[in-house]
Amino acid sequence: MQEPELTADEYIVPEKRERLEPFVPPPSPNNPPWNTPLAIAFWFVSVLLIVILPSLFVLPYAVSHKIDLSNSPKFMEFLMSDPTAVLLNIGAVIPAHLITIALGWAIITNLGKYPFRQTLGWNSGGMRWWHYAAILVAFFVIAGVLGNYFPETENDLTRILKSSRTAVYLVAFLATFTAPIVEEVIYRGVVYSAVQRTVGVGFGIAAATLLFALVHVPQYYPSYSTIFLLTLLSLILTLVRSRTGNLLPCIILHFIFNGLQSLLLVLEPFLPKSLPDTTEVPSLIWHLF
Repeated sequence: MQEPELTADEYIVPEKRERLEPFVPPPSPNNPPWNTPLAIAFWFVSVLLIVILPSLFVLPYAVSHKIDLSNSPKFMEFLMSDPTAVLLNIGAVIPAHLITIALGWAIITNLGKYPFRQTLGWNSGGMRWWHYAAILVAFFVIAGVLGNYFPETENDLTRILKSSRTAVYLVAFLATFTAPIVEEVIYRGVVYSAVQRTVGVGFGIAAATLLFALVHVPQYYPSYSTIFLLTLLSLILTLVRSRTGNLLPCIILHFIFNGLQSLLLVLEPFLPKSLPDTTEVPSLIWHLF
């Protein structure tokens, strides 16, 4: 008599069957291995670093010059007028950026468990050279039109740029070579990725755009035209991140924006005197630190 055919499961001794684990998709730019509370905490720490480290750098110098630290207006005037204090203030951004990117690496890779670039999105995401060109032209046209009707008001950044040529060179370096990476990792890399997964793309765009603008308001107040352009640029970068699913196009675009404007700063003494002072152009450098 022929034995009945057994199923695959019946060939397995029940005691030796292994429970199959549910499939967990690998980390990706839109499926990050960190959550929203951790992303917001990272953003908050990055802001604290920019606030605290400059103070640590400048305070010993201020004390040596017998500046009354309890007199806030006088201390702020010293920070903006003394060339050495200005350079110390700007120079402190370098260690702040280094610490921030190290913390970002720890969060993004889960202490080395996941690849840094792949988790952030290190592809073009469909962006072509003419996309970058079109965005740049459109934005600078808007900035130029706005500048004709709402000239930039003097703010902390313009005072820093007028303090010395060394300050200009240092600002240009930071704006071109560190800010595009550090700021994009914070806002479009960590914050946007976590928020869009938790509560949706719209909230992710709003969170990354507004937090970026909020941090820079004290630096550019009361120049409302610059604050508006800063917010618009943040929105554009966040939309690029959302559309491409990758962070690399945002870093490239950020680098081009800041690089062009840094070039204007460095070349300002050699430009025709008929041109406006580049430190007064509202489309100068909206997002450095």
